[in-house]
Amino acid sequence: MDAAEWQARIDLAAAHRLAVHFGYHEGIDNHFTLLVPGHADRFLLAPFGLHWSEIRASDFLVVDFSGNKLAGGGPVEDTAFHIHAPLHAARPDVTCVMHTHMPYATALSMLEEPELLMAGQNAIGFAGLVALCDYEGLALDSGEGRRMAAALGDKSVLLLRNHGVVTTGASVAEAFNTLYFFEQAARTQILAQSTGQKLRLVGEPALGRTVEQYTKSALVEGLDRIELHFAALKRMLDRQGSDYAT
Repeated sequence: MDAAEWQARIDLAAAHRLAVHFGYHEGIDNHFTLLVPGHADRFLLAPFGLHWSEIRASDFLVVDFSGNKLAGGGPVEDTAFHIHAPLHAARPDVTCVMHTHMPYATALSMLEEPELLMAGQNAIGFAGLVALCDYEGLALDSGEGRRMAAALGDKSVLLLRNHGVVTTGASVAEAFNTLYFFEQAARTQILAQSTGQKLRLVGEPALGRTVEQYTKSALVEGLDRIELHFAALKRMLDRQGSDYAT
């Protein structure tokens, strides 16, 4: 494989290890995928059965949108394929798709009104970016993935009622950054709601101004804030002696 694919594999493996570190994973379940660099019809997927704490760059399968394994060994889990292939196919701008049942986002999805309220600064970063999808059971056919893709539309986050969350991005760094901060926003909201007190929402003009500020603050002295965050997280794994990059 070329250098671009190997780097993609390293980043995707790091994301799995980071999901374990932050408590976003469910053992061998849930799934992250990434388009193979230079291709629009195939993606990297961890073979089912590996615990996320042991996934390495060399482990990933290459799977096309028809479900054919083009490289690697191990099983393709049904729901992983039926969720991710339609999402990638429907959104060619999306390189990386992450689906988890992480605790606070999932708790939010279980509420009668599963809305990320504009009551905290992290939540404001998701204003207008979250779509909602009703629950209809396990994704055991491609129709369920197509339904999810239709619900996602042009948003970057899909909150799955009674199920969990899907985040997307043009890179592993972007999709994981979205995953991280969505869980942070959901966590603080659930904690605030647990007090039983009414939440104080951020009103205009502060809300609109903060949304605009999020866009303008994407770079820090010309450096991408998201890429800096992901690089720092990978350095944390490196200091722990992780073998994700092998």
